[in-house]
Amino acid sequence: MDSKTLQETARHIALELPFTEPCWPFGPEHDIFKVGGKIFMMITTAHGRPMVTMKSDPQKSLLNQQIYRSIEPGYHMNKKHWISIFAGDDISEDLLVDLINDSRDLVVDTLAKKDQQRLRPR
Repeated sequence: MDSKTLQETARHIALELPFTEPCWPFGPEHDIFKVGGKIFMMITTAHGRPMVTMKSDPQKSLLNQQIYRSIEPGYHMNKKHWISIFAGDDISEDLLVDLINDSRDLVVDTLAKKDQQRLRPR
């Protein structure tokens, strides 16, 4: 998947999730996606490298970094809890869907029970 497709696909997937809040608190060049007021994904470019950064379970993060060469520790984020995804032939739309859903779920899991119930589709 090339850089433009990576970012456009990630944006589309995130915006289709219920209760996703897009915002630009760090400027127009950084697309931020929140759920329940907390960030679960960012789309940006750093040092000329377009990327998508999202939360990840620490063990899944390590495993995904071993399997996919286009997944690295989160750029400018906590390397244990965030990953950055770059363009590459090893990144598919199905993989992005799984990673974005996992990221959103990790954030929702930290919210109050009443908010979790409101934000999780049944």
